[in-house]
Amino acid sequence: MCNCHALNAPKNFTYISSEPDFESAALATFQFQYQHVPVYRRFCDLLGISAEKVKALEHIPFLPIEFFKSEKILATNKSVEKIFLSSGTTGATPSKHYVAELSNYESSFLAGFNHFYGAPKKFAFLALLPSYLEKGNASLVYMADRLISDSENVHSGFYLDDLDALVEKLELLETKQQKTILLGVSYALLDLIDKKNFQLQHTIVMETGGMKGRRKELIKSELHAILKNGFGVSEIHSEYGMTELLSQAYSSGKGIYRCPPWMRVLTRDTEDALSYVSQTTGGINVIDLANIYSCSFIATQDLGKVYNDGTFEIMGRFDTSDIRGCNLMVL
Repeated sequence: MCNCHALNAPKNFTYISSEPDFESAALATFQFQYQHVPVYRRFCDLLGISAEKVKALEHIPFLPIEFFKSEKILATNKSVEKIFLSSGTTGATPSKHYVAELSNYESSFLAGFNHFYGAPKKFAFLALLPSYLEKGNASLVYMADRLISDSENVHSGFYLDDLDALVEKLELLETKQQKTILLGVSYALLDLIDKKNFQLQHTIVMETGGMKGRRKELIKSELHAILKNGFGVSEIHSEYGMTELLSQAYSSGKGIYRCPPWMRVLTRDTEDALSYVSQTTGGINVIDLANIYSCSFIATQDLGKVYNDGTFEIMGRFDTSDIRGCNLMVL
């Protein structure tokens, strides 16, 4: 019998640096969550998968992301420090992520940002996230707020709808040759280049996806082509995250994403959710070991490809999925 009741939550996910580290941590996390997260336990039991049967990553069941809309996914005996809500679209049921320890989220997004971009102090951060700010309780806003604070740059800040002020700020930072990250929701970035075309040399433009019902959806390649032309940059960076996760993958261009060492993306067969495919389009499954007290194994409604080096790209969404805040059209 599995002595799961004696397991403690495996909290030190940022130490992971190798495949054996990841697999060991993922299996320990599964055992903890099977024992202590009732919704996940019931889901596994309905599939006929017990803790004793899970000896390798490919044996771990992935919880459909829709459960975050209807269930409180939280370890027993844990109190809630913060509830993050999905931005979604008007009238849609939001996902709720009950976060027991915000320190896990902060450790994840700060270590993840450092992994890909270096220390926040190197940058000025300009956050153009109006739809997230309007609805409140968005994990993306929480992350951006901390990065703005950690940058310790007087020019860092949020922008709601004052695009003229943002134009002036971008131009000022360019003249100062200040490294800058402009993090924006897709429709707002398009609104900005409708105001003015740029030739940015010191600014990373990072889109976080989603038209939020404000504009017609575009495929990624078309969106990035328009943004590259409008901002005068060679590549558009992207952030792949969601309310149900506490980690983010990043793309530095061409729509190819990389995960931090404690996050992994797999692809499931679109016809058989318990089988895996590689280098062909499948449903995106995410392992996020920062999700210690909710669920680290999530079957999303995104479609994508995973390559041999662990990078991935998002190809679209299942036709039957709900329209979400980060909705993408199928390529």
